[in-house]
Amino acid sequence: MIFDKDGTTTIVFQENISIQEFLKNLEKGYPQIKNDNIIINLFSFSKLSSGDILEFMPISNKHREIGKSLVLVTEKVSFDEVPEELCVVPTIQEAKDIIEMEEIERDLDL
Repeated sequence: MIFDKDGTTTIVFQENISIQEFLKNLEKGYPQIKNDNIIINLFSFSKLSSGDILEFMPISNKHREIGKSLVLVTEKVSFDEVPEELCVVPTIQEAKDIIEMEEIERDLDL
């Protein structure tokens, strides 16, 4: 698992593994990044379904409960295919923009 830290945001990605292995590794590494906003880069997965994306719901909910953002990045599944509690965008830049907007909302107590 690779963590690419950029200020208060960490981009997480890993090559050549299954979603289940990715999630296990993410859970193991989570204590290191739990205080950051998290972007999960899923570009390395050639096939993803909305069911695969739903596997991230528990960690997303846990992370949002502590007042941090978690955004999944993939073009394989659109945001329309998953519950609105999960934030899914097609590019890293959009993920950064979402986090910036959510940070502003939190600062303004919206």
